[in-house]
Amino acid sequence: MPKTLGVMQPYFLPYIGYFQLICAVDEFVIYDNIEFTKRGWINRNQMLLVGHSATFSIPVKNDSDFLDIRERKLARDCGRQKRKILNQMREAYRRAPYFDTVYPLVELCLMHKQEDLFLFIRHSLDQVCKHLTVSTPFVVSSSIAMNHSLRGQDRVLETCRQRSADHYINPIGGKALYEREAFASRGIGLSFLKARATKYEQFGNNFIPSLSIIDVMMFNERSRVRELLEAYDLV
Repeated sequence: MPKTLGVMQPYFLPYIGYFQLICAVDEFVIYDNIEFTKRGWINRNQMLLVGHSATFSIPVKNDSDFLDIRERKLARDCGRQKRKILNQMREAYRRAPYFDTVYPLVELCLMHKQEDLFLFIRHSLDQVCKHLTVSTPFVVSSSIAMNHSLRGQDRVLETCRQRSADHYINPIGGKALYEREAFASRGIGLSFLKARATKYEQFGNNFIPSLSIIDVMMFNERSRVRELLEAYDLV
């Protein structure tokens, strides 16, 4: 049977586009054995705070810059920062229409007692998908028997081969990274996911897009969030 694959780094409570990609594919590969990027979005995201976007970040233990994501640990004193973020979330969204349903999920994700960064983030992705009844199976990249020294397009192509995928979908932002001819020569289709412009009410303020999925869930009932997960086009 045809099989569509998506591949991404893990991100903590990412924006809705990440979950749109999960919904768009038959199987979703999460990279755990690629280098952790300090200035990236792996351990951070944004919430709505007093009408503006505000970054929240899970502190990571200081270590070698060359460690893979699965080798990184949360900072030893991260509990204090987690509680601070939780309090900020509570104050930021306590008047949101779906606060009572979503806040326990935030608490479950943030206060998860896991020291490994990858497993901590993986837990949050699992919990959000469970909440939204998203059933796409996850595959951890290091569990795939392949040459993991490959990079970029070559790594994606080999991942598709090993997972018997005949179609690969990537977020539209990575369009310049991949060549349709290279995929076609291996019998693999290539599409890019382009999210449709979507707005929803945020306390009557000017809409701020691309915040954490938590923001979407705080202001929209679950059935509406499910509709928004399908609000994309493949190009």
